[in-house]
Amino acid sequence: MEDRLRRNVEDVMRVRDQQAAHGGVVFRGDLLVSSERALSLLLDRFKPLGYTPFLTRDGGQLAVRALPLAEAVAPASIRLNVVLFVLTCLSTIVAGSGAFLAFDPITEPWHLLAGVPFAATLMAILGTHEFGHYFTARHYKAVVSLPYFIPVPPPFLFGTLGAVIRMGSPARDRNSLFDIAVAGPIAGLVVTLPALLVGLHWSTVAALPAGHYLRFGDSLLMRFLVYLQFGPIPEGSDVLVHPVAMAGWVGLFVTALNLFPVGQLDGGRIAYALFGPSHHLVGRLTFGALLVLGAITRAPSWIVWALLLLFLIGFRHQPPLDDVTPLSGRRRILGGFCLILLVLLIPPVPVQLG
Repeated sequence: MEDRLRRNVEDVMRVRDQQAAHGGVVFRGDLLVSSERALSLLLDRFKPLGYTPFLTRDGGQLAVRALPLAEAVAPASIRLNVVLFVLTCLSTIVAGSGAFLAFDPITEPWHLLAGVPFAATLMAILGTHEFGHYFTARHYKAVVSLPYFIPVPPPFLFGTLGAVIRMGSPARDRNSLFDIAVAGPIAGLVVTLPALLVGLHWSTVAALPAGHYLRFGDSLLMRFLVYLQFGPIPEGSDVLVHPVAMAGWVGLFVTALNLFPVGQLDGGRIAYALFGPSHHLVGRLTFGALLVLGAITRAPSWIVWALLLLFLIGFRHQPPLDDVTPLSGRRRILGGFCLILLVLLIPPVPVQLG
């Protein structure tokens, strides 16, 4: 098999070294054609042999890794996606209506209608975000699932932990990896920002209530939008946000969480496209920055999020098939904007008891 693979490589690479490793074969040398052309040829040639090529740099040399990978197939049934979507619609309606706090949803179910504006807006934001990933991945012919929404019952504040899609195949190169990652946050913001503007228009400024109450922190962008709508807020007062504006706040917060440059998060994929193997260092620095942010602001939520990233997400990211072709200049500029956007969207203290 090594000889058969090598015969398929020799006209696209001048092979200087060959080594069996990790159940596959690594060929090191110099490409005789462009990396894009080499990948296209090797994909067609390796597939009948049951192998997949990865173009990488190994020890300063360009390498073709031939790994035995099964062909990815998208899930045939969407039943689970539909069930989770319906449950998330219900859980966000319950959260938006204040059920179990202001009334009994069992004996007074009509009050649940009050949660529809919040739920509809939030589901539109989350759905647009995930379908931004989905359709971009389909454009690049990647194997991808439909979104899986994550419902959470009360007493969780927002009724959902967001949504995810499953990538069943590696991205073709850093450019496609970047496009798939950045499409979600950008698409989500296209819905979030108008929802915030409309919701703030329907909101009012009122005196702070007596006793204890939950207060949601403002990011720099949120503060700017509030100032545009209301100007300076008088001392002892705050904005009583409309449910649509509350859903917009959640949309900004979810986008910020996704943009952290760690592991398999959107920001982690963007970081890999920008920095390549150095994305490990970027992820670890982000983890440390979150711990520092939590300590400075005394917001335990950031420390909890840092620990979740460490134990559930990790700092690893699957490389694309072509890890040699560099990211385009325009995408590098957009990637830098995403890092700036992360700073604009982070509320220093997300939620606190007033």
